[in-house]
Amino acid sequence: MEKTLENLQKNGFTVTRCATKEDAADYLVQTLHGKSVGMGGSMTLEALDVYDRLTADNTVYWHQAAPGPDAMEKADNAQVYITSANAISQEGYILNIDGRGNRVAGTLMSKERVIFVVGRNKLAGPMAEALDRARNVAAPLNARRLGKKTPCAVDGVCHDCASPDRICNALVVLWKKPMGCRSMEVVVVDEALGY
Repeated sequence: MEKTLENLQKNGFTVTRCATKEDAADYLVQTLHGKSVGMGGSMTLEALDVYDRLTADNTVYWHQAAPGPDAMEKADNAQVYITSANAISQEGYILNIDGRGNRVAGTLMSKERVIFVVGRNKLAGPMAEALDRARNVAAPLNARRLGKKTPCAVDGVCHDCASPDRICNALVVLWKKPMGCRSMEVVVVDEALGY
């Protein structure tokens, strides 16, 4: 873990460590005031149970809690974007797979701040292991959770399928903090969270 966190910092990402998901939720609430906040689809964020708390002092857009025809677009265009990652490699690279592209787009556009909240289970070995985790752990579990008719939802293994329900259509790897984003932070929680 220490080497991964050190490499994240070398790659331009700010790292904040939290012992528990409650600590991570408190941290987000304490540091976000008067902002428009977008939240990407994430079981990790659901586990933090932070949406209602953030809405007390921010305008929050999250299609999982408040669906609407333009919820994803508003989330992607918010000042602050919060999501998780499918994996973080030992080299300090952040990997995300997405079906529609809204979640990964929200992490790439110019923002005041992008925050990835990740449990320790998302920290992988070298890049090949991180990619394997994203494709063969996170994607199948999400496909199953969403009721998708894909081979991976059945057997938990990526088949690089052509299913219309496929949820892994885009892969984004952040090797370094992108230009235009003033702050990109990884909040690492010392608990297993999400897929």
